[in-house]
Amino acid sequence: MPTTDHATILVVDDNPTILTAARFCLENTFAHILTLQRPDEILTLMQQEAVDLILLDMNFSLGVNTGREGLMWLQAIRKRHPDIPVVLLTAYADVELAVKGLKQGAADFVTKPWDNDELRHKLKDALERNAEVERLDEMEAAHIRRAIDRCHGNMSEAAKLLGVSRQTLYNKMKR
Repeated sequence: MPTTDHATILVVDDNPTILTAARFCLENTFAHILTLQRPDEILTLMQQEAVDLILLDMNFSLGVNTGREGLMWLQAIRKRHPDIPVVLLTAYADVELAVKGLKQGAADFVTKPWDNDELRHKLKDALERNAEVERLDEMEAAHIRRAIDRCHGNMSEAAKLLGVSRQTLYNKMKR
């Protein structure tokens, strides 16, 4: 996971003024800033671009302030890209909504209008916290490689060292 000065952030908000303000606020913090006004373009863009962090508005329909849309998009992003942190953005400081978003996997929550330093700090923290946690399957694969190296490629010895059968070791390596 890159540091912020090498990272790409995606900012999603239906208000072009917010997108412009976010771009100016974050231009010296992130290497690349992508913006979208329509949340239905998020997953398509993420297939085309490597995104390290998302700042996601909670409301996209005029006059609707429930946050349901943001939570729906949060779930869609988390389902397809569980390793990418999402920070929620809303004009309405609703503690219940914030808790709901955090329970559904949001990394943090920011209210509009934001304090520039606080926004940058929360985004950096979300990216750094995400980088600190190595995925379990990655840890297991690295551990298996070390055991095989230690046993000079002898799979039976590596399996013994790991406390698993040779077949289990082969199955884990296939994943």
